[in-house]
Amino acid sequence: MTRVLKIGGSILTDKSRELQPRPDEIRRVAQEIAAHPDDVVLVHGAGSFGHIPAKKYGLPQEFNREGLRVTHRSVAQLCEMVIEALSHAGVEGLPVHPLSCLCLRDGRIENFFMEPIEEMLKDGIMPVLHGDVAMDATGKAAIVSGDQLVSYIARYLKADVVAIGSNVDGVLFSGRPLPRITRKELSQVQSAIGGSDEVDVTGGMRGKLLELLDLADLGIDSMIFNAGIKGNIARALKGEYVGTRIGGGN
Repeated sequence: MTRVLKIGGSILTDKSRELQPRPDEIRRVAQEIAAHPDDVVLVHGAGSFGHIPAKKYGLPQEFNREGLRVTHRSVAQLCEMVIEALSHAGVEGLPVHPLSCLCLRDGRIENFFMEPIEEMLKDGIMPVLHGDVAMDATGKAAIVSGDQLVSYIARYLKADVVAIGSNVDGVLFSGRPLPRITRKELSQVQSAIGGSDEVDVTGGMRGKLLELLDLADLGIDSMIFNAGIKGNIARALKGEYVGTRIGGGN
């Protein structure tokens, strides 16, 4: 059973302060993942390690070489913290930096060298990806969100479980999480669905939802859940729908 799990940067970092990890949460997340580690591709958000430096350098609107270098170095540091925590929890993971293995066109993934990820899974290694800067054939450089990575990887691997863990209980409508949402219902609720409360250059909740609805169109259901609640990550990895289910499956 192939599983694609994303843990949002709001769980792993304090998104209001640059380069501010949440070590206790990183350890907890790693321990929950370690309960069901087989055939998992892990993607994590950049949080304050990505969004704040990217905004500082005007990315992705401006092409800034120094900004690309500094932002990538920053998100790679967070990735190493996650991998180290996984190792302490008994899970061997390796970093897969999107900057080095994919290209965008108009902000969307055009080419993605997936073979190393497939080989890692075969060998019992957890691939760990993250939101990153990336080269773009149209705009020279852009940002690839963890949500877009999840959608692409899940589609490529025909994932059985796709879960995005954020700091809210799902897709909220009138203050309550919707149990399920399909594309048909999007027009009824999208006015109530906004972006992130903190600095976010990748689209917030609306961006997550649109990526996952594209996936649902291909017959792959997913979920958005609160990864800040202990036990939810393990439940999601078991295939239990937590939070909001995205798609029209039964």
